[in-house]
Amino acid sequence: MIAGAWTVFRKELLDALRDRRTLFMVLLSSVGLGPLVLVLVSTLVSSIEKRAEAREVVVHGMEHAPTLRNYLERQTYVIRAAPADYERRLTDSKIADPVIVVPPGFEAELARGDAPLVELVSSAANQRAQSGSGRVLQLLRGFNQEQATLRLAVRGVSPLALQAMRVEERDLADPATRAAQLTTMVPYFVLMAVLYGALNAALDTTAGERERGSLEPLLMNPTARSALVLGKWGAVASVGILIAVLSAFSFIPGQWLLQSETLAAMFQYGAHEALMFIALLLPLAGALAALLMAIAIRCKTFKEAQANATVLMLVFSLLPLLSVFNQEGEAPWHRWVPALAQVTLMSRVLKGEPIGAEHVLPTLLVCALVAAAGIAFVARTLRSAVLK
Repeated sequence: MIAGAWTVFRKELLDALRDRRTLFMVLLSSVGLGPLVLVLVSTLVSSIEKRAEAREVVVHGMEHAPTLRNYLERQTYVIRAAPADYERRLTDSKIADPVIVVPPGFEAELARGDAPLVELVSSAANQRAQSGSGRVLQLLRGFNQEQATLRLAVRGVSPLALQAMRVEERDLADPATRAAQLTTMVPYFVLMAVLYGALNAALDTTAGERERGSLEPLLMNPTARSALVLGKWGAVASVGILIAVLSAFSFIPGQWLLQSETLAAMFQYGAHEALMFIALLLPLAGALAALLMAIAIRCKTFKEAQANATVLMLVFSLLPLLSVFNQEGEAPWHRWVPALAQVTLMSRVLKGEPIGAEHVLPTLLVCALVAAAGIAFVARTLRSAVLK
């Protein structure tokens, strides 16, 4: 049986690799998409950093507030006058910065000790302007604090009298954990590479052969049905893990294209993380291969098998999102759910946290049971009925 399974494995693997057009599309979508998204994110972060380094503020009515102008210039900010139609331009995303609107009586109200109203105009639909609102708002709060301190000093009151306590922030997350927040997309893309890599091979080796009429001659061979199924399953799982290997290692050269220096410094991903990802995905590749084959063996055409596999694709695509919506952190039951367990464990790798047997054994057990059930179902289907 081992010799027969090995023969079928080599034949199916060669057939899967021989379909270069399908393989190229899978490689393009699974291997190239992740680094491309990473580069796009770094470009966005780099543009935000460049706008912050430019230290520019857009103000409408700056001539009404010489005191505010003096403060902004002392903070080394360059003041640009807002266009007359700044509201329309903000709505149309033609302006990349929020606009400070100063009323005509600003200086007089400030001299009387009143609190003049200053507007910070932005648009939630303008992502570039919205991202700069926090920086400008913090700048205006600094002006507020300076004026309050001067008013207290003129009246002989110490500014410390308004501070009942001092507050200092302390972040308990280590650098690896903070960096892992920027690399959360990597486990998801590598996981999807396993799924899409095994999909076409699983459908072609079952429903595809059934539609072409090449499955019946294969069943006429004296090789045991279990050997045929094991060989096909091994080839499908190998293709899935091969795509995952390429996807995991594609992020290493992808780091060379990062536009943001801050993001490049925090993106800690190397050969060790890639190898750990592959090791964690091996059991999932076997389980997915068996599940996809079990779904496709019931279908008469390749198109029908694709439609039935869509449900499984959707479930495995949404399962990792549970870790995003769960704000309570990692839960023990996450380790028992395929796909979610792999994403959770890969996140631990990125954070530099240890992974013990208690973390890996649950997902190994579940994946092994799923793979065994899928293989048994396919073998029983081939033995018990004539495929029509």
